[in-house]
Amino acid sequence: MKDTAEGILVATETYDESEPVNLGSGVEISIEELVETIADLTGFKGNIEWDTSKPDGQPRRRLDTSRAKERFGREATTGFNDGLRKAIEWYKQKRD
Repeated sequence: MKDTAEGILVATETYDESEPVNLGSGVEISIEELVETIADLTGFKGNIEWDTSKPDGQPRRRLDTSRAKERFGREATTGFNDGLRKAIEWYKQKRD
């Protein structure tokens, strides 16, 4: 979240183009791996069930963050799992 907030701040101060810019880790991850990681980080002990009657959608995600690096020198400094863990901790604090 900190990387994203800093990226947004730098972009608003320095980026004056119309092309969209992705801010993120640039790490490719499967949706299944993401769900399992969230379950692990949150301590979820239940069963994860996939609704196979729904369209498959995009099985993997990876943002192309090269424009942020090229145009205003931003790239993530926080690892994906660490950032996800911090976001979950922040959410739990705010929820309580």
